[in-house]
Parts: sequence; structure tokens; C-alpha cells
Amino acid sequence: MRGVKRILCGAAALLMALCLAACAAGNAAPAPEKESETPAAEQIPAEREPQPEREETAEEEKAMLQMKIGETAVMVEWEENASVQALEELCRKEALVIPMSMYGGFEQVGPIGTSLPHSDSQTTTAAGDLVLYSGNQLVVFYGSNSWAYTRLGHITGQSAEDMASLLGRGDVTITITWGSAE
Repeated sequence: MRGVKRILCGAAALLMALCLAACAAGNAAPAPEKESETPAAEQIPAEREPQPEREETAEEEKAMLQMKIGETAVMVEWEENASVQALEELCRKEALVIPMSMYGGFEQVGPIGTSLPHSDSQTTTAAGDLVLYSGNQLVVFYGSNSWAYTRLGHITGQSAEDMASLLGRGDVTITITWGSAE
């Protein structure tokens, strides 16, 4: 009986060792299939030559649309859409000066002078919102309205009272430029 137990224990130990070896082999990294016929030196991508435009790219990253209401510079968080991209292109050529008119006691509206791409959707605005109306009108809110607009951005760092003070006392001029943020 003892001999049978020894044989069974030995067989069990051998079986466990084989199972562990099989598990370890299953987790090992696969062997490379076949070495490439291309020499290793040709497989490494060549380093790219430095581009002289790199400095300009860094400068462009710092550049952004900037806006003034009258003589007051305001910070704007611009949307990322085709309308804002077209506005940027327009302002890279020259400053965009828009004579605004009060409308409805909650907004100022002014012609951009050209049509921009737009994707109007029903929107409820708040003080500080900048929208495009009909593809060719800039609207800046110091109150609220609900209509179909394309969002352009939002003036930050100004309360509703600040916006009413900047826009609610008569017609203003909005100037949008492309330049470096400082």
C-alpha cells in the first residue's frame, strides 16, 4: 500500500510540475517570427531635420483672437468650431472693427461684413455670450435670449453687472484682433 501511495504522490507531483511548466510557457513572450530581411539600421526611422518654421509654430500657439469692447479689453473663451476658425482667418489679415447697436435691452448686434460658416441651433444665452446670427452678425449679450445661433465664445472674468455696464449704456464698437496673448 505504501508503494502505491508513493507512486501516486510521485505521479501527482510530476503532473503538477508539468501543469506549472505549461502555464509558464503560455505566459512567455512569443518568439520572433522571422527576422526581417531589411538590416536593423534601415528599420530605425531617420531623424527628421529641424524645421525652421518651428519657432513660428510656437509663436502661433501663443497667438489668439483678442477682443475689445470700446477701449476695454475682455478675455474670451472661444469655441472650437468652423465659425471661429473663419473669424481667426479674417482677423489675421486685419483687425475686425464692428459697430454694434443695442437691441432688445439685452444684446448688442453688429455686422461682420462677410458671411462665416454657421451651424445655428436653438440656444439660450447668458450675459457674456458671443454668438453668430444669420452667419454675418456678431451678437454680444448682457442679458439673456433664446434663439437659433452659432456659439462663438463667452467673455470670462465679467459679471452680468459688468456686462450690462459695458454694453447696456448705448451703442459700442467691438474690435477683434489676432495677436499674442501676454
